[in-house]
Amino acid sequence: MMRAYVLALAAAAALLPGCTSVETTKAGAVGVEREQRMAVSAEEVAASSRKAYAEMMADAQKKGVLDRDPAQVQRVKAIVGRLVPQVSAFRSDARKWPWEVHVLSVPEVNAWCMPEGKMAIYGGLIEKLHASDAEIAAVMGHEIAHALREHVREQISRQVVTQTAVGIAGALLGVGELGQNLGNMVADVTLNLPKSRQAETEADRIGVELAARAGYDPRAAIHLWEKMAKLSESEPPKWLSTHPPHQDRVKDLQIYAEKVLPLYQAAAKSGGASTGK
Repeated sequence: MMRAYVLALAAAAALLPGCTSVETTKAGAVGVEREQRMAVSAEEVAASSRKAYAEMMADAQKKGVLDRDPAQVQRVKAIVGRLVPQVSAFRSDARKWPWEVHVLSVPEVNAWCMPEGKMAIYGGLIEKLHASDAEIAAVMGHEIAHALREHVREQISRQVVTQTAVGIAGALLGVGELGQNLGNMVADVTLNLPKSRQAETEADRIGVELAARAGYDPRAAIHLWEKMAKLSESEPPKWLSTHPPHQDRVKDLQIYAEKVLPLYQAAAKSGGASTGK
């Protein structure tokens, strides 16, 4: 077993130089800058994402939970419609993505965004948190940020390198190869697997800037996570344990919400401010 582990590590080290170093986004006002290494192409991940999303929405339709509340759907689409034009501050190509958002009438407190802007927000988040428009903007801005930074592709790349290395080591020792369908990996990473705390922090910071540029008070993200902290005491969302600690997160959001406050004030002057309903 130890020999297999050593071989896997050696194989992974050999594979790392084959990864591509990419700059997914511009730094923005929040200054998110970090080199990312990718082992799978953006095109492969996007294609798998579109397929997985279509299947998931078809399943939600069959279960009768897709866009059941027209007022809720209209509200979410209006908020996302203001956020999407702001993505140009981080990457110009994202404006051309096939953006799509749906509301799933399930009690979970959750939201997500797949590569190329395929999104969903759960009714449980809106209802249990009594979320204002600005707080929904904070949530969706955060999820959009994950897509802009290609965090799913980055996490899959890490898995592919590890699995390939283990597969090489396994083949050498006659114990087989490790493999997984890319489409399943996209869905699993988006919905189930925890993202790194670094990725969550990046998404927080970019998310408040997107919200501010869209005319939503970025300080709403602070209120949102204070609500989430209270909720998690009695009903912790399964994905929350891997996020940054509440106190650390709120402290960071306070700093970066203040940093992008002038963007919100400029949007307010131009008539784009949220009513905060």
